[in-house]
Amino acid sequence: MTTTIKPYTNAIRATLTASCCLINFASQLVERHNKPEVESKQNKELVLNPVIISRNEKEKVLIESSINSIRISVAVKQADDVEQILCKKFMRFLSQRAENFIILRRKPIKGYDISFLVTNQHTETFLKHKLVDFIVYFMEEIDKEISEMKLTLNARARIAAQEYIKQFV
Repeated sequence: MTTTIKPYTNAIRATLTASCCLINFASQLVERHNKPEVESKQNKELVLNPVIISRNEKEKVLIESSINSIRISVAVKQADDVEQILCKKFMRFLSQRAENFIILRRKPIKGYDISFLVTNQHTETFLKHKLVDFIVYFMEEIDKEISEMKLTLNARARIAAQEYIKQFV
């Protein structure tokens, strides 16, 4: 991991660790229902203020906490059109496999590329620090993966262009 991203990921890790204090909280409106308050927003007093951690205007994380759930939305760095297309395709690929990731939401929040939803059941099933580690690791690897895909794409385009130019030389 590069040193430039370390303070950004440390801030995200600290905020997520503090936000992971979730409890089982049944709905106050419907008996025997337990819905994530951050999604339903039925009771304003149960939802905390959202936190935005931003590295720059295009790379940011929105952390929305409530009494029984956390929604983490990530905007991935997209410097040019190629990275935008690669990011869109990669996030679509991941979203189609959301049930395999358990905490991944199928549809991200508007303005963000991917979203996670952690409920109190997830924190009871999994270790809290491992959930936080997974989200931070996922963010770091997405950045690397898109950069690698861009390099591979450019290399393939260069080879294809060279083969095409050989026809005329």
